[in-house]
Amino acid sequence: MKTIIQSAAVCAMLLAFAPRGALAASFDCDAKELQPDERMICENRSLNDADVKMVTTFELLSGLLAMGSRGTLQDEQTAWLKKRQACGGDAACIGAAYQERLKQLDETYKNINRPL
Repeated sequence: MKTIIQSAAVCAMLLAFAPRGALAASFDCDAKELQPDERMICENRSLNDADVKMVTTFELLSGLLAMGSRGTLQDEQTAWLKKRQACGGDAACIGAAYQERLKQLDETYKNINRPL
């Protein structure tokens, strides 16, 4: 997991120095109709950074998993997005949702079958 976290950290750093305002990791902050949770993520740097880390970690894991497990990961992500959306514009709720999801992704990584 250390490598995945390091890769996510590098991506987050690169995005931190990119021009501000256009993109979060998973959606366009300039879109005309943002959901309340998306608007809060775009306005809050720490939530935006959490989004970058979560999406980067999710994408890296997706590439490591077999097809069946990848489908399960995608289903879990869809369920998690609904939970995040239920937070509306509540920054604390959104932040907690990201912490929970990152723990789940870390656990998924720890349980990947690896050759000895």
